[in-house]
Amino acid sequence: MGISSLGAGSSILTQDVLDQLRAADETAKIAPLTTKINNENTKKDELEVLDANMTNLIDSITAITSVDLFDERSVTTTGTSVEVSAAAGSDIQDFTLNVTNLATKQIEESGSFTSENDLVGGGTGGQINLNIDGQDFAIDYTDTTTLGQLKDLINQVAGDAVDATILNVGTGDARLVISSANTGSTQDITITDVSGTIDSKLTSGMNVLQPGIDAQFTFNNGSTITRSSNEITDLITGYTITLKEAGETSVSVAQNTDTITEKLNNFVSKYNDTMTELSKITKTSTDAADRGIFSNDSIIKGLQSTVRSMIESVGGGVGSLIDYGFDIDKEGVMTFNQDTFLTALNDNPDNVQAFFNGGDFTNADTSVTTVTGAFNEIATIVEGYTDYNAILDTFKTNLTDNISTLEDRKATEIERLDSKYEIMKKKFAAYDLMISKFNSISSMFADMVSSQNSSSN
Repeated sequence: MGISSLGAGSSILTQDVLDQLRAADETAKIAPLTTKINNENTKKDELEVLDANMTNLIDSITAITSVDLFDERSVTTTGTSVEVSAAAGSDIQDFTLNVTNLATKQIEESGSFTSENDLVGGGTGGQINLNIDGQDFAIDYTDTTTLGQLKDLINQVAGDAVDATILNVGTGDARLVISSANTGSTQDITITDVSGTIDSKLTSGMNVLQPGIDAQFTFNNGSTITRSSNEITDLITGYTITLKEAGETSVSVAQNTDTITEKLNNFVSKYNDTMTELSKITKTSTDAADRGIFSNDSIIKGLQSTVRSMIESVGGGVGSLIDYGFDIDKEGVMTFNQDTFLTALNDNPDNVQAFFNGGDFTNADTSVTTVTGAFNEIATIVEGYTDYNAILDTFKTNLTDNISTLEDRKATEIERLDSKYEIMKKKFAAYDLMISKFNSISSMFADMVSSQNSSSN
């Protein structure tokens, strides 16, 4: 506050008096609004935390309701001759693969040249045809084309089917090596001179370093199976089998229970996080410092009650989550017994999947009940609070609007007080001037009386 001379004349109507009056008005009219704004902002902050917990909870539920959850497969192998992956929904089974030999690429080399700078043709040049797996590639060369340049031309024209390189076997011994890009018995490589005079070391002089052969293996020690590739996707639907080496490997494809239990445990964790937050913000206490910010709020307390009771309410009439290892203690903490769940899953996987994600549930009397699925029911309940324009979203909007209204009221009240005390300051100044004049006149009369009394004596 700036330096004021208010009250200088009277020492009565001072700035300090105005400040005290202003402070009393602010205590009565501004402070309650500030308290309400702070309280609403605290609610908003706590609601953000709760909203994050609810989002995590619905994400964990969505992971469980995924159509592929119960279809995921795990693969266990004993042996190193193959690697196997199984797509979701593929057959569950055990089998043995005995690999006799792997599929190989065809690799051929030319006759010996002095270096890669040797010319490969005479005359004016011409054209060669490279054939692999029934596919022809026409490659033009000139009278100045070197062995190294021919290698580059082959890679440019036929690079999808072969790989060409120069092998320096020793001093004065360079050879063109061509390898098929694919494996199998159909990868024979031939080079013929279409026109011109290509060096015969590149045609009839080509030698086979490694023949392209097919992979061979047996399935469950049955008939021999032949494939041109070591990666096999057409033996069993949904399986990718990669042959690695000769030998026998036992393969077991099963339901991936690790993924299922991991996602169920994650749900339990997110549920408990949400309930912990709800318990904190709805806590009742005679101690204001210990009391939850939403202790008297029916909406948030209703959410707490709904989330807590939904575990016992879902199931479509064919059971409850308790039957599958879920439980809630008196404090509202959820636990999950994996052994109970896995026993139920092993005993009747179709019923477990139907109970969790919906479908036909076969009852003990063999009758069939079509259920929505416990976690689909839970998702519907939670989304009633978390979806756009749902309960929490509307609650948050109302809080924001209320804060804005309170801040507007506070600003208006401050402006009103500013105006009030500016007027009072002017009035105080005028009154102070009047009092100062009265004091001056009174002092003058006192001096006159004193002077007269002195003269009389």
